[in-house]
Amino acid sequence: MNKNLKIGVVGAGIKGISNALFLQKKGFKVTVFDRDEPGSPTASYGNAGHFSPYASLSLNRADVLADVPAMLLSSTGPLALKWNYVPKMIPWFIKFILNTTKSKMMHTAKNMHQILDLALPAYDELFDEIDLDGLVENKGILYIWNDKDLKSRELEIKVRDELGVKQQLVNKDEIHDLEPNIKPFYHAGVYYPYARHARSPKKILLKFFELFLKKGGKFNKMNIQDIQFNEEKPIFITDNQKFTFDKVVIACGAFSKRLTDNLDEKIPLDTERGYHVHFKNCDHLLNRPVIFSNRGFGITPMEQGLRVVGTVEFGGLDNPLSKSRIKNLINNAKYMLGDLPEHEDEWLGFRPTLPDFLPVMGPSKNHKNVFYCFGHHHLGWTLGPISGKIVSGMIAEENTNLNLDSYSSKRFN
Repeated sequence: MNKNLKIGVVGAGIKGISNALFLQKKGFKVTVFDRDEPGSPTASYGNAGHFSPYASLSLNRADVLADVPAMLLSSTGPLALKWNYVPKMIPWFIKFILNTTKSKMMHTAKNMHQILDLALPAYDELFDEIDLDGLVENKGILYIWNDKDLKSRELEIKVRDELGVKQQLVNKDEIHDLEPNIKPFYHAGVYYPYARHARSPKKILLKFFELFLKKGGKFNKMNIQDIQFNEEKPIFITDNQKFTFDKVVIACGAFSKRLTDNLDEKIPLDTERGYHVHFKNCDHLLNRPVIFSNRGFGITPMEQGLRVVGTVEFGGLDNPLSKSRIKNLINNAKYMLGDLPEHEDEWLGFRPTLPDFLPVMGPSKNHKNVFYCFGHHHLGWTLGPISGKIVSGMIAEENTNLNLDSYSSKRFN
């Protein structure tokens, strides 16, 4: 493989910058494009900050499907729809239903486990090159639930046990010892002691971006509107310029579909809209991230205070923020912790999700010099560096002992 190849990357979030850094490690010259500055309020800024290597069981499950009507009707539930978007999402939802069988669920779980098992070591490769300055804490992640929710949790625990995921079941007293400030509404929980969380995802991303520039990388704040070709070489088309590369990576999250559609590859990518709010100067109330499974929300102690995150809202990229979802997060946070000060920083972000809850990583089926890296749903932050390492290895034509077929876009054609 010619190490003098010029590589273009679309997307300056955690997956785009991770791809760029691992491509640089292999000697390639890399230019990153994004319509916004790195660290702007996108998914890599506003996520829960969890490093979740245990999260192999996704939402394509029969028990989740059965709970959809109740979740939609519940004012405290995690699921919501923008009704003007329903006609557009019906094809995606039909494909999702077809992926909720036990065999499909296990196929997703096994293939997620394969890359999640490598997620923290890939991060550590990059962390070794920056000054983390207390931005990552190794205190684990705690899930709690009440007794009404035990059946669904039993399935998660069983599947993760089968995959070899390390998990520690905890009772009421143990939960209180871990997090004494939580109101005692819980019945039981599971603790993942080796999981980590970010004190500021934005600052970590910016440190990675600074490392990329330090190593000779280039960044252009431009919106890539299309990809054309000179013979087999891809050309990025902006408003008024063209950039030719040997190979390119599309890693712009939920916005990737507009480019893949133009490449005549109909990948069923949609977006789960997620929200957050902050409660400033309250991070001392929790020692680690806590997720209340029944209501599908979590709280992470961060530099900005307590970040309350959650909601799966189907509404596409263009609908405005839903104030009802913000209110839902505020009420849930107070349900868990009692009185809290006035919230701030209402945020909406987009989780790029495929109906089988597996990401797309690898070459386009139509253009061998175009590579994809998107669709990591709730695990985009966790899987950023390992995804960049995998895709950069594909571009460098390296051998691997991983089975990567399940991440190919060809599975949709």
